[in-house]
Amino acid sequence: MEAAERTRWGAVFAVWLAGLTAAGQFSKVAVVFEELAPLWPEAGARLGLVVSVTGLVGIVFGTTAGLLVARLGARRMILGALLAGALLSALQALVLPLGWMIASRVAEGFAHLAIVVAGPVLISGVTAPKDQAAAMTLWSTFFGIAFALTATFGLPFAQMQGPAALFALHGGLMAAVAVLLAKVLPRESTGFTPVLQLRGILADHWRIYASPRISAPAMGFVFYTLMFVALLTIAPVQVPAQYRVVTATLMPLVSIVASLGVGVPAVRWLGAVAVVQLGFALAAVAALWWVFAAGLGAVFAALAMSAALGLVQGASFAAIPALNANRADRAMAAGAIAQLGNVGTTLGTPLLLAMTTAWGPAALAWFALPPALAGVAVHQWLALRRR
Repeated sequence: MEAAERTRWGAVFAVWLAGLTAAGQFSKVAVVFEELAPLWPEAGARLGLVVSVTGLVGIVFGTTAGLLVARLGARRMILGALLAGALLSALQALVLPLGWMIASRVAEGFAHLAIVVAGPVLISGVTAPKDQAAAMTLWSTFFGIAFALTATFGLPFAQMQGPAALFALHGGLMAAVAVLLAKVLPRESTGFTPVLQLRGILADHWRIYASPRISAPAMGFVFYTLMFVALLTIAPVQVPAQYRVVTATLMPLVSIVASLGVGVPAVRWLGAVAVVQLGFALAAVAALWWVFAAGLGAVFAALAMSAALGLVQGASFAAIPALNANRADRAMAAGAIAQLGNVGTTLGTPLLLAMTTAWGPAALAWFALPPALAGVAVHQWLALRRR
């Protein structure tokens, strides 16, 4: 399953729906976090683990998930992960004791990883080369859109029916998407599947990060996730109070619009890597704008950073098939994106919060500039190595 002669858009959207349910594994607890507290009144600070422990799985096992997808097949992995996720959500709807809830969230982390690693591989396999930029950019929007949908519809539903009902609904959606994908995805042949051993896993990790093609999408993506989630969280708090709600609402939407509306044609004209570098460079300019902006100008600077990073988001996923011709390399590249992406997501918000607490709003620019410039530089270095 390397690339299709014509694009099967029905299969592309079905895989994207699987991505939405995978992101829902995060949004179903993050968006309704306040509603979870009464379920476990004894939890205290441990309640935060219900949100965070799922992402920590990606840091440790992200690349390993890519290796498993390469060996077992993306279709098999995503169907198994969707069914496992559906079962785990159904169990969570029973309102498990806190320890068991956290354990179920760890297991959910593995299901999440399998979906987000297999998804790009499957999409690139059912998409013609001319449509891969559009299809991979569409895939890259699943996280932001899932959070927006959960905030718009899931939060009121949970407030009326309780978080357990939201967990049950999420499990039903995952099961439905599994049935849909079983019907629309072509079967794949994976051949002999060797047993994974620690020495082999370490060797494969070395191969991934030593390759300027396999590692490139992830090596830039880590700087994107370091910046983007932190900016979404902290920037609205740093603008004047009357603009906070509109800033928080528009930042993710502007990013998605820029990714789909500008990023897709730009990737076709310039290539995926060049668009990633362009997005980082524009983000650096917007960060400098933030230093001198005030009032409404700060809002526009924050939105400009979001739009610039939207280019990075879609083009990073488009770089997976652009730089890697075969299914195994694409799976490993997607696994590396999952691993390093979780590293950036985990580290970015606490770092930016500490900087703005110590030095005020201007610290946001000094936080964003180094990773933006590093994103340009690391892709330039990897491009030179590929030549």
